[in-house]
Parts: sequence; structure tokens; C-alpha cells
Amino acid sequence: MKSIRIRILLNLVAVCLLVFFAANVQARAQGVFKVGTGRRDITPQEPVPMWGYGVRHDMLSQGTLDRLYAVALVLQVGEKKLAIVGMDMGRAPAERSLQIIRQRLKAEAGIDYSFIAGSHSHHTPVVELSDEAGKGKGRFAASLRYYTQMEDGIVAAVLEANAKLVAAKMATGAVKLEGFNRNRHTKLEPKPSDKDLAVMRFDDMNGKPLAILVNFAAHPTTIPALTLKFSADYVGAMKAAVEKEMNATTIFMQGASGDQSVNEGENKGYQAFGQALGREVVKLAASLKTEVVAKPSLAVKEERFTFSSRVDFKNPLVMAAYQKAFFAELIPNFADEYQDGIRPRLTVALLNQEIALVGASGEFFSNHAIRLKERTRLKQLFFFGYANGYHQYFPTIEAVAEGGYGADNAVSPVEIGAGEKLMNTALVWIYQLLGKIK
Repeated sequence: MKSIRIRILLNLVAVCLLVFFAANVQARAQGVFKVGTGRRDITPQEPVPMWGYGVRHDMLSQGTLDRLYAVALVLQVGEKKLAIVGMDMGRAPAERSLQIIRQRLKAEAGIDYSFIAGSHSHHTPVVELSDEAGKGKGRFAASLRYYTQMEDGIVAAVLEANAKLVAAKMATGAVKLEGFNRNRHTKLEPKPSDKDLAVMRFDDMNGKPLAILVNFAAHPTTIPALTLKFSADYVGAMKAAVEKEMNATTIFMQGASGDQSVNEGENKGYQAFGQALGREVVKLAASLKTEVVAKPSLAVKEERFTFSSRVDFKNPLVMAAYQKAFFAELIPNFADEYQDGIRPRLTVALLNQEIALVGASGEFFSNHAIRLKERTRLKQLFFFGYANGYHQYFPTIEAVAEGGYGADNAVSPVEIGAGEKLMNTALVWIYQLLGKIK
């Protein structure tokens, strides 16, 4: 009997120790907040068609003004990891490339969640061609080779960031930046324009800057269309200026810039404008005091939606018109993408129960982001356009009623009101993640 009681006692002690250690491990996991950064050059090595302007048709690139990069930020919160990748590209990778990249990130780094977005520079390569007859095969073999280079570069940047994860402190902030962007669409007053220059700053535990994430809304279209050279436009100059002053990796995420143009003012040219914007970023980032995240948390929701199309891509006359406006091999790839309707992707992350990251796969008009920020009532919301796919323009309902470029169906094939539906969904998700809606 005595030996039985001893065994029972030992078993109870063992169970208590297991519970204690499990709770301790869980507490440590919940307390983990780490940050890492990585970068890779993703400039094409061969002449390829350029993205962004129909007037170029299928003209090939003729060199480089400045290099294109994929810059990655990986956040680890507990056992969850989130990758944020800002690319000097016109858009996010096409769906096939996006899936390849995400599968590799999950397999090689355990990263389940990601925002992979283009800055929307119009001096970057076309990424929609495919290895099929009449859609790129043969004639644009260099483009197809480039897609593998791009995928490898993005994955390598994220893996570098993942390998460099260190405990970090953070701070966020935003200012209304006047004179740097303007509404290029509406003729009605007041003209909506998202003036927010928003920043996340991450330092190591000793206060040394590690990363600056910049979020701003303005089309990077300051270089003439027929300059057939690759460039990150003003975004590259801005990042270089911030990194020089802050000695921290700088990631740019484009905002809801569907109707937002650069307002150059006295800062003529992409380098001058980028440097001027960089000075504003440095001023804001330097004013932020990073703190240890007391209760780090991360929750992410993502879904693809299906909307009807205002354009009949099965109509040969419609297809012929688009092919004439752009080029023959490009448009069938869009028709494939949209054969089951327009299918944008919405990604929402809630960080530390007070900061929302909302990514959407298209060119959203600024009022979408402005209204969402007002309605969430969070400490801060970052809106990432051109993220995790690309499904053309998402104007507001009143913009469609007014008409004009960006609102008409030629560049906005998605059904009217799709943008509002996505923003309402993002709002509901945020309140669900906050526990305010069951």
C-alpha cells in the first residue's frame, strides 16, 4: 500500500510539473515579439515588356534608372509569423507566382500569413504573362524566366528576415501631410484625399532602429511613359533617404491611391520628390518612442471574394479592343483570371489588439481607406493597396456615378459597390478580432 501511495504521489508531482512547464512555455510564447528584415534585388536581367502604360504596348525595356527591390519585414508574435513584403513593382505577383511564394514561405519558414504588395511604380516589368501559346510562351520567354527570379528573390528576402528575428520594441504614428498628393479623379469639392503619412518603427531592445515601415498613398508615375528603363520611381529615392538618416531597413507599402496622384510642387522629378517625402518620414519616425510590447498578439483573416464583371471578357470584340490598347499576349491572361468573375483578396491582421493592417488586391479609391480608418476607432489602421494580387480599380459608388478614369469599366471591371462591400467586411472582421462582435 505504501508503495502504491508513493507512486500516486510521484505521478501527481509529475503532472503538476508538466502543467507548470507547459504554462511557462505558453507564457513565454505569448510574450515573444520579434522582428527581422531582408532585401533582395529583383531587377530583370533581360529586356522584357514593361508594366503600367498602354502606350508602350509590347515594347521591351532598355535598361535601368535604378534597381528594383523586394524588402521584407517579418513579425513573430508568440508562435505566429507575419511577412510584410514591399516590392518595387507595379502590382503584387500574379496568382500563380503568389501561390508558389506563399507555399515556400510556409514550408521553409513556417510563415502562414503575408502581405506581398507592389509600390505601383509604372517602370517595372509585366508579371501577368504565362507559359501558354498566345499568352507569352515563346515570344516572351525572358519574362517567364524573370518570374522565377522574382519568386526566388521575394522568398530569399523573407527567409533572410526570418533568420534575423530579434526581440524588438515598436511604435506607430501618423501625420497629415499636406502638399504631397492630390485627388486626380473628381471634379467635385471637397476632393477626398488620404493625407496620412503613417509609420511603424521597430528598434532592438537597446533602442537601435531596425526597420521603418512607411504607408502613403500616391501614384509613383513621375517618369515619362516612354522612358523604357526600370525604376522604383519616388519610392526608391524615399527609401534611400530614410535608410541613410535612420540606418534602418525601410519598407514601403502603397495606400489607397487609385485616385491619388503625386503633387510634386517644388520637388520636381522622382528623386527630389522621394527625398522630400523621405525627410518627412524621418521627422515622423525620429519623433516616435518605441516601447516593449506588453501583451503582443496577432490575429489574421483572409478570404477571396467573387464579384460579377462589368466587362464581358468572352466577347471577341471586347478582347480585341483591349489587345489593341495593350498587347495581344497580355489580355488573355486577364481573361483567364476573370473567367469566374472578379475575385479580389482581402487580408486583415490585428496586431496587439490596437493596430489593424488591411490589404486589398487592387487600386482602391482613397475614400475607402479614409472611411475605414474613421469607423474602426483603433489606435492606427494601415491600408495596403496592390496587396496579395491585383484586380484593377475599386472606385467608390459616387465615383462611378461621376464617371471618369478609374471609375469606368474599362479599368474597373468589378461590379459597382464591390469596394464598399470589402471595406464593410474588413470592418466586421476587425471588430470580431477585437471580440466586440461575435
